Amino acid sequence: MSTKATQPEPVGAHADDAVVVPAGYKRTEVGVIPEAWEVLPISQVSQNIIDYRGRTPRKLGMDWGGGGIPALSARNVKMGYINFEDGTYFGSEALYKRWMTSGDAKKNDIVITTEAPLGNVALIPDNRKYILSQRTILLKINPERGISGYLFQVMMSQAFQNLLSANSTGSTATGIQRKRFEKLTVSLPPPPEQREIAGALSDVDELIGALDKLVAKKRAIKKAAMQQLLTGKTRLPGFEGGWETKSLGELCASITDGTHFTPRYVADGVPFYSVENVTGGNFNNPKFISVEEHSRLIKRCKPEKDNILLTRIGALGDTKLIDWDIDASIYVSLALLKMKGNVDARYLYCYTKSRQFVEDLEARSLVNASPKKINMGDIGSVPVPAPQVAEQRAIAAVLSDMDAEIAALERRRDKTKAIKQGMMQALLTGRIRLVKPGAKA
Repeated sequence: MSTKATQPEPVGAHADDAVVVPAGYKRTEVGVIPEAWEVLPISQVSQNIIDYRGRTPRKLGMDWGGGGIPALSARNVKMGYINFEDGTYFGSEALYKRWMTSGDAKKNDIVITTEAPLGNVALIPDNRKYILSQRTILLKINPERGISGYLFQVMMSQAFQNLLSANSTGSTATGIQRKRFEKLTVSLPPPPEQREIAGALSDVDELIGALDKLVAKKRAIKKAAMQQLLTGKTRLPGFEGGWETKSLGELCASITDGTHFTPRYVADGVPFYSVENVTGGNFNNPKFISVEEHSRLIKRCKPEKDNILLTRIGALGDTKLIDWDIDASIYVSLALLKMKGNVDARYLYCYTKSRQFVEDLEARSLVNASPKKINMGDIGSVPVPAPQVAEQRAIAAVLSDMDAEIAALERRRDKTKAIKQGMMQALLTGRIRLVKPGAKA
């Protein structure tokens, strides 16, 4: 059992007595805030808290009914938005009337997940009908006390998320009880300042959303370009003539795997890569082995610049191009591809990112193997379309430029997210004021 379940004390945050309180500010349970701001529990900020957790069509003696009214469950409520692509159920009008007996969801009401995951929060985007389903509750904010857009930003803040976590229970799936959730406190500026704060943060959210859409669009364009360029359906200017289809083994000078035994890890030393470093996007966080052990392992398999690492056990077909001078060792879960001189490493790497390559690799994997696995000899039999090396390089350059553009957009988006976090910390604590003290609505 979780220790949280036996320690119900937290509820509010505790002010740090060591923090100096500037003139015009006060110390509260949520920290140092302007004197004009209030601190209230969620129960007093809300006109209504609607909670249908545990309600199902079967418990109402009905079924979903094949209607068009979406059910909002924890799987649909993401951090900051609602997503209907993640397994949405739809109910009938009759089910809606039986289900939504305590009130309806309206535009700008707040919906928050209470378990699995805990704390995802979004605004209802429109006035269509919604069925409030599993592990979610809905807040209707009292307009005399709060602005929905402001409370939405507060609940997305790290401070509030920490408060949720401190008041959660459970060991495998943490959740929060309704009675404890209602007691959680929030700081409330006067309504004019709430509106200004909500507006400023919402503007940044719109920019982040626009960048997310642009990244998704560029990725879709690149995917289409890969399909055309890597199959020869579309040729770059200046290239003609037929392509060959060769096996991966014919294109590689060697295909080898890493060491078959688990080495002894050390705190600092030579990087040692395994499948999780390639699949998890954490290539910059490897384990380490000693220089002495590394010198023994590289006799079997020595990664070098312009080689490709390929996952072959547990996960199949994820790849990483080694495009830097490297001194490292690898585990048996990875295969190391060394190209021949007439093969461009970046082209082959681009092709390994295609759906066709992964499908061909999986088709050669061991049936019913757990975890998934492909033998070394079978890796070499995977077919690869192979134009002349000059065209390979040209295709790789086009796709690499697309990758660079996408990466630049992602960095810009991530920087904007970091800026927003700083804005939230400043605006939601009153450290920076957008409305002069005493301003009227």
